Amino acid sequence: MIENQAPMVPQSDGARTTLARRAAVASLVGTAVEWYDYFIFGTASALVFGDLFFPNPENPIIGTLSAFAVFGVGFFARPLGGIVFGHFGDRFGRKVALITTLMLMGTSTFLIGLLPSTEQIGMLAPVLLVILRLLQGFGVGGEWGGASLVAVEYAPANKRGAYGSFPQIGNAVGLVFATSIFAIVSLLPDDQLLSWGWRLPFLLSAVLIAVGLFIRFRLTETPAFQAAQEELEKQTEDREVKERLPLTELFRRFKKPLLLAMGMRFGEAVFGYIILTIGLTYATNYTDIPRTHVLIASTIAAAIAIYTYYFFGRLSDRIGRRAVFIIGSVVGAVVSFPFFWILDADNVFLMYVIYAIAYAIGVGAVYGVEPAFFSELFGTKVRYTGVSLAAQLPSVLIGLWPMASTALLAWTGGDPWPIALITVAALILGLVCAWLAPETNRAEMSRIGEEDK
Repeated sequence: MIENQAPMVPQSDGARTTLARRAAVASLVGTAVEWYDYFIFGTASALVFGDLFFPNPENPIIGTLSAFAVFGVGFFARPLGGIVFGHFGDRFGRKVALITTLMLMGTSTFLIGLLPSTEQIGMLAPVLLVILRLLQGFGVGGEWGGASLVAVEYAPANKRGAYGSFPQIGNAVGLVFATSIFAIVSLLPDDQLLSWGWRLPFLLSAVLIAVGLFIRFRLTETPAFQAAQEELEKQTEDREVKERLPLTELFRRFKKPLLLAMGMRFGEAVFGYIILTIGLTYATNYTDIPRTHVLIASTIAAAIAIYTYYFFGRLSDRIGRRAVFIIGSVVGAVVSFPFFWILDADNVFLMYVIYAIAYAIGVGAVYGVEPAFFSELFGTKVRYTGVSLAAQLPSVLIGLWPMASTALLAWTGGDPWPIALITVAALILGLVCAWLAPETNRAEMSRIGEEDK
């Protein structure tokens, strides 16, 4: 066991509040950078990667399908990243894991911006793209869990939902940056967009990573982790204690919470991706709505979600995590079919409205409470691993969703009803899992799981 060298958490209320706010901001900024990197890849997959790395002049949708396949590859690396970084985060501290994930994501994203196209270097181009995508997925697999814990474990007991919403706000900020920048470069003529314009969002990540690293290096370890370390050291002094691996302990004592959290995450993500990538693909290939309008609609919806994530996180501190999650699931199920009907009608104004409702309220309610909800399901010494795997194991299926939806559109000739139906089914699964999960907003974090020992 590596000795934890983090400074002790100050005992005064004012000092603890200051550290809690600093941790929340650090989780927000770092997560914004991470998800900026991830969203620009998804947007580029929908807009340019098909032409650049998988050219098919006779049927452009095949190129887009191939690009989304590479997008999905990153999701297969995410569970592995969750296991590796979850292990180090639970054993040696949250901070070192979070710094490493940020550096890994940033480097791979910057290098994507330097990649030659298939026309320039042949098949080596898509191979390199896949490798860098795998590194992206490996890094993000450990990012979200750690950022969530930093915010939640520092938060006052009655404000964990509110503080836990900050990494989700970072997600929305990253999406705003990604979609707004791509909305700007998409105004370029196609030849300039495909030659150099698409690279700018990827290269810009270098600046954002530097900011994120500066903030995360200033973090200290969370009070919950320090308390768990001190308790382990006392037990070790009294008697010989064999500490199990976090992954082993997770599957031994927290299987049910893990499965329920995975189900909730699956429903949220399936719905979220029809807003983030699938809607853009559908509008670009099967409607007359300009791609720039879709990108702007996504940007505005994400900007509104910056506020609704916090609202729903704070609301969950009052009425419970389950109630808020169920509200979001119901809203998502109600708007899934109308979302595509409005796009198909080529009604730009209603498209802006449905994007705002679907993302800011539907996604906002379920995604906004996940950090606090999931963190409160697991004990401290397995929490990083548990939260990471709950979010990342469903990613193996979720990562195939943009590609599968594109294939469904090709199969139906552009009819989106199978996509909407699958989305509603996934949301119902998440709703049922939330109903079966315990209400955790009053749980004492340091005592979670103790009664099962």
